[in-house]
Amino acid sequence: MNALLNVRDLVVHHGPRTTVDHVSFDIAAGETLGLIGPSGCGKSSTAMAVLQLRRPTSGEVWFDGHELTALDEKQLRPLRPAMQPVFQDPYGSLGPRHRIREAIAEPLRVQGSWDRTTGPERVAELLEQVGLDRSLGDRRPHELSGGQCQRAGIARALACEPKLLVLDEPVSALDPSLRAGILNLLAELQERLGLGYLFICHDMALVRHFCDRVAEMREGRIVRTTPAPPPRSPAATPR
Repeated sequence: MNALLNVRDLVVHHGPRTTVDHVSFDIAAGETLGLIGPSGCGKSSTAMAVLQLRRPTSGEVWFDGHELTALDEKQLRPLRPAMQPVFQDPYGSLGPRHRIREAIAEPLRVQGSWDRTTGPERVAELLEQVGLDRSLGDRRPHELSGGQCQRAGIARALACEPKLLVLDEPVSALDPSLRAGILNLLAELQERLGLGYLFICHDMALVRHFCDRVAEMREGRIVRTTPAPPPRSPAATPR
């Protein structure tokens, strides 16, 4: 199976400290790789480097046939829509002053693909795609539950029709009763759209139920990568 994302010998320095130390992994289209480890081990730094939101010190990040670390910002711009993050804090990631529909439309505006005629309907369709009523687009984040906000964040990530989602602790800020619903949604979207997922988490039981493979990280390094035990069943995701 050809890799959608291929990371080789990734190194990230943060000041004098090495936060990511020669990390390598692959993700295929339609596959979920779980990246797990204790706080401060380098998981989020890896995610930022993959997305080129923080430039790595060395190493290679191949995405969809392009070596991203060799590209400048102008060259990266047309590739960014295909790699989208979903963050841990659903309220903060949407911006408190924007209505939900404006937050979802923002990536389309940034990429210059917003159309005043078809754009509002596209936003409404994205809300429905993640299980939200269209009317919620007129609300602000504080008027929604945490689960609804995270669904809106996923809708925003889908706006530019990505191939890869980088999910940085996407359910850790949610009540346990809401986590299974978000994970089921992500599994359904992956099956329907063929998305690749880099799923960052600190809960081994959750990762082993949701992911196809699990990479364990310690002190900036991946110490082992193992297949997750079959079968993968979204409904069985632990709460």
